Amino acid sequence: MVTLLLASSADPASMNILSKVMEIEGWGSPRKFSHGLVNKHSNGNVHALVIDDLHIWANGIDSEHESATESIVDEVLVLSKHVSASETPALTLHAVGVPGEYPHGEQARSGGITGTAVPPSTRFGEFFRTMRGVAIRHQLDKEYDLTLEATHHGPLLETPTLYLEIGSTAEQWSDERAASVWSETISHCLGMSDESTERKWGGEGSVMIGLGGGHYAPRHKAVILSSEVWVGHILANYAIVFEQQEGNSQPLGPWAHSVRTAVESTRIAFPGGDVFAHFDRKSLKGWQREALTNLLSDLGVPVLRGKQIFTP
Repeated sequence: MVTLLLASSADPASMNILSKVMEIEGWGSPRKFSHGLVNKHSNGNVHALVIDDLHIWANGIDSEHESATESIVDEVLVLSKHVSASETPALTLHAVGVPGEYPHGEQARSGGITGTAVPPSTRFGEFFRTMRGVAIRHQLDKEYDLTLEATHHGPLLETPTLYLEIGSTAEQWSDERAASVWSETISHCLGMSDESTERKWGGEGSVMIGLGGGHYAPRHKAVILSSEVWVGHILANYAIVFEQQEGNSQPLGPWAHSVRTAVESTRIAFPGGDVFAHFDRKSLKGWQREALTNLLSDLGVPVLRGKQIFTP
């Protein structure tokens, strides 16, 4: 069982992060395979793969890697640049999928297939909290927004996946300090050095799905930082599209499919987990919260407020 670090030679931030990861002791010599350049770490649990195309279009790369290297991939961590209209310097991470885009079953605008979600890495919460600690220790919090994002874009994979990103312009993409934060975070969370520790999913625990709010999910982020809760998909309002409710009938629109897909995908990643939902309540109208609560009840997913969320 290996964690696959996926990098793209077409992405400068991706290669910047990878260059720092390669400074971690224990890497062997790279070897060319049909799907890309592969390097294996001596702990036996981490592979690095460099592909030529942008990773958002690399549907099925987890299965390709398994076939080419005769290994079993149980997690994919994608090293990537981040782009934002504000061009705010940022270190950010997020789960993958486009469950709110429709019509379903088509190539999505930024990779993946519309109406689908990739299982999130079980290390989402751990990576976020660790990255923040490392960045603050190196004083990058004075220059970078240390954040997370709602689930978005491709590729479509079967393996639990997490994007690790540097944003938002070429200046930051090439910043070796930012890349070093991610390298140190990866080493710590994946047990790639003697002093590092891993927090692995053991088949039980509380797993949060965030619903509502903006792309950078400030209310969900606050809960994650104030606890050690496990983290599944986070759906921003743009991925929960309602059509106006008529009378007492259930609202129309693709919102129910999006939420159901996020729940199912999260449960695949966290077998045995107690999945619950946390709302950004102020971003949702009362009738929307009611519709979401009813659907989640049918799915066996309770809704908890921030003060009800604790670390078991």
